[in-house]
Amino acid sequence: MRHEHWAGLDVCITGGQDRQGNGEGPLVVLLHGFGAPGDDLVALWRYLKVPDDVRFLFPAAPLSLDMGFGGDARAWWMLDMERIAQARAQGQWGALSQEIPRGLSPARTQMQDVLGLAIETLSVPSESLVLGGFSQGAMLSIDLVLHSDIPFAGLSLLSGTLIAKQEWLSRLPNRQGLPVFQSHGTEDPILAFSMAQQLRDHLQTAGLPVTWVEFSGGHEIPLQVLNGLSTFLQSTLYPPDLLG
Repeated sequence: MRHEHWAGLDVCITGGQDRQGNGEGPLVVLLHGFGAPGDDLVALWRYLKVPDDVRFLFPAAPLSLDMGFGGDARAWWMLDMERIAQARAQGQWGALSQEIPRGLSPARTQMQDVLGLAIETLSVPSESLVLGGFSQGAMLSIDLVLHSDIPFAGLSLLSGTLIAKQEWLSRLPNRQGLPVFQSHGTEDPILAFSMAQQLRDHLQTAGLPVTWVEFSGGHEIPLQVLNGLSTFLQSTLYPPDLLG
């Protein structure tokens, strides 16, 4: 495992034959959620059952938060937690899904630069890159995919939700055929399960095949999701026609 500083972000790189991110294998980039430490998802690579040549990159979000209990809490953009709580209490998720967060665009630009450096520095093979994330990281992942020309192999959305609705819907057809893995807890107290279902339906309508995993739980990544994601990564990064 090694640490780099790319485009203003600290990144952790691991996997590959040497466990330092070297080699010629595919790359999986996973973005953590709001309020989590920058290395929050790093441990996941040890639980994902993929070939040894798969490499992983975990960027730390640019914004440092004072959460009041210490630790390295970070964010891709600021959230109005009071408004989110109000929307949850009043069932007004639809209104929130229409909004484009003020910090979304700069976060996307910064991650585009990171991916460009990753592809060049790590010599990532064409169409061998999967981008994904958890919660806010999932939202940034889909937004970046919809604003990029990179030939992604797949998109992974763990407990994300629908935002920037009109902009996303107008761009989704451009990604027709892109495989998506999406998971969500039926009892998620932070991001409504119903909105995740709505996002899934929009993806499928636009022609993006979705591997959907719902689980009985909250805002989390249970073993059921890790197993499903492992299968998804193997099928997208090593399709049968390439294996012979």
